[in-house]
Amino acid sequence: MRIEKLNDNKIRIFLDVEDLKEKNIDLHTFMSNSLESQDLFLDMLSMAETEVGFKTHNYKLIIEALASSDGNFILTITRVKPEGQLIPNSNIPKPKVKRQSITPNKAISIYKFNTFDEFCEFCNYVNTSSLSKYIPKLKNSSLILYKDNYYLVFNNLKLSIVDLKNFTYSLLEFASRTKNEELFERKIKEHGKVIIAKNAILTCLKYFEK
Repeated sequence: MRIEKLNDNKIRIFLDVEDLKEKNIDLHTFMSNSLESQDLFLDMLSMAETEVGFKTHNYKLIIEALASSDGNFILTITRVKPEGQLIPNSNIPKPKVKRQSITPNKAISIYKFNTFDEFCEFCNYVNTSSLSKYIPKLKNSSLILYKDNYYLVFNNLKLSIVDLKNFTYSLLEFASRTKNEELFERKIKEHGKVIIAKNAILTCLKYFEK
């Protein structure tokens, strides 16, 4: 669970399936206004007050949740002080949820290589195969080291749907795709080490080609 303060009256909470498991809450229970889900919300609000000073006592709360297909959530909580009345925290509204599907054509995609050599092998494969025609379109890419693994990050790949599928199919023979990329990108950029800042594949071919 991670909390981000957007402004004095709005925060964003990043919640994954492991956070739900720790509370013994399944997806159905979380989406309902059950006692278990309210307890979880109260824990989150308590943590928000401690970590970012977001106090909710005597405020009306507006909660929106963005749910991805892998079961993770981004909760946006806005506090509004009601005029002439007090609303206790226990009266937590049921979140309004928007579903987000994860597709191969999304703006950010991240792939994990176990070693740097595996990444180099992939780059050499691209260069010596029919995939080489895609190299000029892969400039918006970087390589980040995080917890002994190497992550290839693509932003806004300029490929057609057919080309993207072909490229992805080959890439998955060398690496595994991460889930919830937008959140994970923030994590590895904050806690990882940038090895190649841009044009990762071409840079690897230039300096590490076997």
